[in-house]
Amino acid sequence: MCSLEKRGNVFVLTLTGDDEHRFGHDLITSIRSALARARSESSSSSGAGGGGGRGRGAALVTVAEGRFFSNGLDLAWANSAPSPSAARERLGSLVALFRPVVADLLSLPMPTIAAVTGHAAAAGFMLALSHDYVAMRGDRGFLYMSELDIGLPFPPYFLALMRAKIADPRALRDVALRARKIAAAEAREMGIVDRVCAGAAEAVEEAVRIGEELAARNWDGGVYASIRMGMFPEACRAVGIAEESEEEKRVLNAAKL
Repeated sequence: MCSLEKRGNVFVLTLTGDDEHRFGHDLITSIRSALARARSESSSSSGAGGGGGRGRGAALVTVAEGRFFSNGLDLAWANSAPSPSAARERLGSLVALFRPVVADLLSLPMPTIAAVTGHAAAAGFMLALSHDYVAMRGDRGFLYMSELDIGLPFPPYFLALMRAKIADPRALRDVALRARKIAAAEAREMGIVDRVCAGAAEAVEEAVRIGEELAARNWDGGVYASIRMGMFPEACRAVGIAEESEEEKRVLNAAKL
């Protein structure tokens, strides 16, 4: 399903295999387990060195093997249900299961970078947008929200994430209301992608380089996550992350004094 390895201070989460990396129950569970492990290991490794167990000096890079970064939710499984109503129920369950993946990434106490090594469609596009930075191969692959083309509405948290991460309203319109397939160079012009790389290997290399650079800043992970969540309150609410109270912010600030 996926693997997690640590390269220095950078966790590399890899969607393994040559398939489309469709998000079904098993892959979603595997990704969440890997993210939980990265969260736990970053906190425990820094606790004895003055980080207070909050996490310091780490970053996460997400990559995928094969032609696809991810082609979205496992629609084949949903549509194999014995009736249309059962298919809708299955699809709804996948939408609900994927929501905490976005929450995990938005609340992860370290910088996150997606290396888009192939096509990223629908929930696969959302996975990339859930990261702080995106490096994408320029020789092939595209970003694509396919819902309009296949006749499915967007889950509300998809829309909230797109509004949070795609600042140009014209770019957002083209992603959501034109279902455009967007190559890397155009995605960079639209402000969706940060780096365009020659190929898949180069995208991974650049993502890891960014991760190493950010991890070297040795930021407090709890503070980093708090700032990120404060930047995107609508998206955080949409995926079930409770907004920090004034008291929680006061305690966090007091801990730093």
